[in-house]
Amino acid sequence: MTPRLSEATLPLLPDWVGQPGPRPEPRVVHLGLGAFHRAHQAPVFEALGWGVTGASLRSPAVRDAMVPQDCLYSLVAGEEVRMIGAVREVLLDAPDLVARIAAPATRLVTLTITEKGYRPGSRAPAILAEALARRADGITVISCDNLPRNGAVLREAVLAAAGDAADWIAAHCAFPQTMVDRIVPATEEADIAALAARIGLEDRAMVKTEPFTQWVIEDRFAPGERPDFAAAGVQLAADIGPWEEAKLRLLNGAHSGIAWLGGLAGIAFVHEVMALPGGRSFVEALQDEAETTLDPPAGLDLHGYRAALLARFANPGLQHRTVQIAMDGSQKLPQRLLAPIAVRLARGQGIEALALAVAGWMRWQSGRTDAGTAFTVDDPLAGETARRLAGLHDPEAQVRALLGIETIFPPPLAADPRFVGALTRQLRRLVEQGARAVLVA
Repeated sequence: MTPRLSEATLPLLPDWVGQPGPRPEPRVVHLGLGAFHRAHQAPVFEALGWGVTGASLRSPAVRDAMVPQDCLYSLVAGEEVRMIGAVREVLLDAPDLVARIAAPATRLVTLTITEKGYRPGSRAPAILAEALARRADGITVISCDNLPRNGAVLREAVLAAAGDAADWIAAHCAFPQTMVDRIVPATEEADIAALAARIGLEDRAMVKTEPFTQWVIEDRFAPGERPDFAAAGVQLAADIGPWEEAKLRLLNGAHSGIAWLGGLAGIAFVHEVMALPGGRSFVEALQDEAETTLDPPAGLDLHGYRAALLARFANPGLQHRTVQIAMDGSQKLPQRLLAPIAVRLARGQGIEALALAVAGWMRWQSGRTDAGTAFTVDDPLAGETARRLAGLHDPEAQVRALLGIETIFPPPLAADPRFVGALTRQLRRLVEQGARAVLVA
């Protein structure tokens, strides 16, 4: 039987596996201890010697994987494997989490709770509001989710939940904007078995990722001690907006389009979509359209960034599943695809590639691939989209029905005949030809 990874079994690892650094007491609390945090922010805190208290807000699965391993886990990036020891504990209960955030030793809170975690009434802002109200001093709270103005959105959600403490939190706590970038596919049982065969230990909390990683943070922090982020390769910037828009529209928008079209075609992985002639040309056309809506920061070479993205998408080692990226589309459409569409329409420019991606989302709402295989539409608005599409078979009727969801589509955009026409054309292509034919063409 393969022994389990833990502090006691670390000496059994092969010499080529990177060992964790010293394991300091937690000074960071992270909400949403999923694979992305463990592949992106936690290695930074490991390098800086800042311990992390992780909070798993949805289920005990991450805790149950990490605690038996003394919260150690493997970070697998290509052929490199190294142990990460930054996470020191995993909390599930809100009272424990509130107490930990309120503790004087905590100097920073970070979050990866996905776009839907910021909706009104969500759990994380309420926990933060209660915890920050108990503090004697202010701290910095950093959203690491793919939302425009993510810091401002988080600040507004926390203040809305804070009641009488809102003014104190607003005056003493900082909510900087940030941009995060690293592709992190879901870990599967085959990955765990393959890693165990390589390192001789079973790691139920391992994460796999790509070599590339980037983190840009607005240089606005609460007074007091803070991590030396720059020492770990994190970029500090006065304005995150241009970085954020470039990533959302060139990477995330293309990723979503790949996921919906590839998923409809029955294609399991992103790199398989990119291997199709029409798959790569679709991504390039979408990025051509999106790029014209950007005002890139001085440090970003868009030509080089786009070339790097194409190489990252085509990496077969990642095994990034289209169905993983396809979830929660209603929360992602506005910032990834609708924003650049609105800009281009205002300038009188075409939107066919961007519209094809949106039409892919609309087709995805049917819950069936082009081959007729049923799947679950994993989305907070899945019930609403299903209700609106019930009994409709004509693409134009389907487009108009879905455009009526004002929480996704701003009414002026939904009423624009150029937008309606482009969506109808592209959805009709997907209905009549199928996504695979579109990606092969």
